[in-house]
Amino acid sequence: MIPVPHLPEVHLPPPWSARATRLGRHSQELWTTGQPGGVRIQLERCAVGRFRDAYPVGLHDIEIRADDLADHALGEMLTVLTAALGAADPRCRRLVLAAPAADGPRIAAAETAGFRQVVDVDLGSAELTLLTWEPAWVTRCDPDLDRVPGA
Repeated sequence: MIPVPHLPEVHLPPPWSARATRLGRHSQELWTTGQPGGVRIQLERCAVGRFRDAYPVGLHDIEIRADDLADHALGEMLTVLTAALGAADPRCRRLVLAAPAADGPRIAAAETAGFRQVVDVDLGSAELTLLTWEPAWVTRCDPDLDRVPGA
């Protein structure tokens, strides 16, 4: 079995801050400020999380769960997190955010931060749309990410 790397420590730029309230080898719960009252964000390596069998997972892929964050603030928080996680783990190929399959406003908010819809998954307990953000060094390899070869 290939070992899954630890999650990196996350440092957000001012006026944002993040304090770990739960730290594990492959998952973290952060209390972030920068929004009124703060908000809880969860990070988890996809290779050991709920999506490990949902798509071809990379060892450095990270799921972002921001379920408590209102849609109007989601885009800004994801923009801040993508920069921070990209700097903390330069080998990360994909950040993943799940939204309820029919949640148009949440999907649109994630798209403002550079996420794109990739696949719908049924986890048994929920039907979700997976949205991903990839750094430029990944998307440079295949600029036509929405085209299925041979289709």
